[in-house]
Order: sequence, then C-alpha cells, then structure tokens
Amino acid sequence: MFSRWCGDVARRTLAGPALLGGTRLLTIDGPSGSGKSTIAAELRRYFDDGVAVLPTDDFATWAHPFSWWRRLEAQVLDPIASMRQVHYLANDWSTGMPQATISKSIALPTVLILEGVSAGRREVSTRTTISCWVELPDRDLRLERAVARDGESSRLYLQQWQRDEDAWFAADGTRDRADITLRVS
Repeated sequence: MFSRWCGDVARRTLAGPALLGGTRLLTIDGPSGSGKSTIAAELRRYFDDGVAVLPTDDFATWAHPFSWWRRLEAQVLDPIASMRQVHYLANDWSTGMPQATISKSIALPTVLILEGVSAGRREVSTRTTISCWVELPDRDLRLERAVARDGESSRLYLQQWQRDEDAWFAADGTRDRADITLRVS
C-alpha cells in the first residue's frame, strides 16, 4: 500500500548517520488514528533482521500522554546509545487503563523505529537519523479509527487525547521538523 514511500524511507535511513550509538533512529510521529503503527509494521519489512519497532504506547498512558519520555530515554535510548541490550517495562493496555507490567527486551538494533504520538519530539531530534510525520487530515475519521482499534469505552479518553496532542504538536513543532511527510486518506 505504501511501498514506494516505505522504500524511500528505508533507503534514506540506511544512508543516514547512526546517531544513537551504532543505531539509526527512525521516528514516525503524527496524530492518533493516522496509521503510524500500521506504517511502522510495513516499513519494518524493508529492513533486515537488525530492526526493532518500539511503540510509544509502551510508555504513554491516558493520564500521562507525554511526560513518560525520561523513562524511555533511561530504559531504551541510553542503553542503545551505549551499545547495550535493552530491558524495560511496557504498558499493558488490555484493561483499558495502562500499567507498566510487561517485561520486554530489545537486542541492539541497527535501526530502531520509534513510532507513536510524540516519537519525533524535539528532545530526540539530535539522535534521529530520519523523522517522519504521518497524518490523516480528517480528525473525526482519526477518532473513529482509534475507537475501532481501542474500543468504544476509550472514546472519551481519545477525545481528550486529541486535544492534548494538538497542544503538544503546536508547542513542540514536530511536524515542521519532519524530514518526510505522508498524508493518508
């Protein structure tokens, strides 16, 4: 579906510098419900086995949509920058109220795809090889896609999430810093 775009992103990532230790960091950011996770899964196929995909959902919660970043840095980015294997606690979203209870590991990757809302934040820009912005312009359609993914009981949380991410993106300037933009429909 996005084969040309994915091929271009993969080529540019592999041609770019490894700014996170020996790892190339590829971020995929954009509003919720735009398809970032789907695109990250597709994009992964364009790399060899040395790629890892890390969703920001492993760290974000409804109550703390953006303030979890220091934990991701300490548990994932800093170990990778020091060329060490990663061990971290990921959120379990199965109850609808995320809790960091799932133990995960990441072998030292050649490419780390960090995907999710605020993945391309200003704080990581000096460590990022390629930053991508994915957006579905129709806000209502994004909400419906997110509700279809997360369940009807998440609708009010997702509506608040949309307001929170609007403010975040405006303050952070994430879209403007992206190397590559993809508008989906």
